Parts: sequence; structure tokens; C-alpha cells
Amino acid sequence: MTEWHFLISALPFVAPAATDGGIVDGAWPLFVSSFWPLLSGAITGTIPLALISFVIGLAIALIIAIMRLSRNRVVSSIARVYISIIRGTPLLVQLFVIFYGLPSVGLTIDPWPSAIIAFSLNVGGYAAEVIRAAILSVHQGQWEAAYTIGMSRRRALRRVILPQAARVSVPPLSNTFISLVKDTSLASVILVTEMFRQAQKIASFSAEFMLVYLEAALIYWLICLVLSSGQSLLEKRLDRYVAH
Repeated sequence: MTEWHFLISALPFVAPAATDGGIVDGAWPLFVSSFWPLLSGAITGTIPLALISFVIGLAIALIIAIMRLSRNRVVSSIARVYISIIRGTPLLVQLFVIFYGLPSVGLTIDPWPSAIIAFSLNVGGYAAEVIRAAILSVHQGQWEAAYTIGMSRRRALRRVILPQAARVSVPPLSNTFISLVKDTSLASVILVTEMFRQAQKIASFSAEFMLVYLEAALIYWLICLVLSSGQSLLEKRLDRYVAH
């Protein structure tokens, strides 16, 4: 029995492969026995973290995009500064500021909420520009038509402009979500239990770093393939409602 088999067998989340003669040596048993713990980490940690952060981030992005388009210079400037800070600083630094920095000023936040806050704010900064560009891509005549039938600017934005902008923003926002799924691996540095942190645990006990990290990369890739397929289907569905 090799050293890593003994260590892996001590982990509650990894069941070592075995035959009638005992534990089988080699990389394949580790690959098989660690697949479910990694996939479980993705299902219970990575994907929920990405989904929650993306939904909150989209809400932030919509508000910031509208502020950015405001005719009020103060409001527009606040949105510009927010976007500049988010886009001009690394996501890892943002995570560290929220989780490790805020306690120094008396505000302590648990790892999971810290990750959601950091990822949501980050998505908000990047997606705001996507939404702003999508709104600006809608022809000015749509605004004028809405005003002609008595709509206010707010109602025209909600009922006419945003639905059209939503179709335009689907591809870039989908790419933002796919990137977010991969970026959730950074949450491991603030002790959030998701797939990459599970990979770190297994790799540290087994000392098979290359194998375990490649296996994690494979699962990330498979998740992104599924998301990319969903994006393509959504784009085709929305394209049916566009006149050519």
C-alpha cells in the first residue's frame, strides 16, 4: 500500500478503489475515487456560488448601467467610479479586502457571504458596461415611438428598450457567467468549500497534484461545455423573434 492510499483512505469524502487483493496501486483508482468528491463540490459549491453571485451581480449591473446613462452628472460619475474600481482591481484583491480586510475595521463576514459579495460586485462592474452597450444599441426610433404613445422614459425603458437590449446582451452576459464559474475557484483562498478547494484537499493528502488538478480542470471544462451549449440554444431561440 502506497502512502497516498493510506492518506486518502483517511478522508471521509474519498473512498479508495479496491479489489479482492486490496487497494489497487496506480493513478486510475485515485482518479475514480476522487471524481465524485470533486463533482459534489461543483454541484454544492461552485455552481450555486456562481448562480447566486450572477443573479445579484446582474441586478447591480442594471442599476449601475442606468446610473451610467443618467443625465445627472453626479449619478453618472458615481457609476463611472464604481466601474473603474471594479475593472481596475484584481478579483483576488477584492476577495481579500472583503474577507481579510474588513475585520480590521470591525466588520467580519463569513467565507460564503464574502465570496458572494465579492463576485456579485465584480459581475456588476463588468456586466454594467455590457448592459449599457446593449441599451445604446437599440435604435433611437424605439424611444421616440414609445414617447409617441405616451410612455414616460422609465416606462419606455422597462417595456420597450430593455426587452430588446436583453437579446443583444445574451452572448456577452453568457460569457461573463462562464468566466464566473471558473473564477469561483478563487474562493478557495478564503476557505469556501467548493470544487477547487476539494481538489486542494485531495491533492495535498495524495501528493498527486498533477492528476487531481487535471481532473478538476476536466470537470470545469465539462461544466463550461454544458453552459456554452445552453447559450447557443438560447441565442437560437431568441433569434426566432428577430426579423431578417
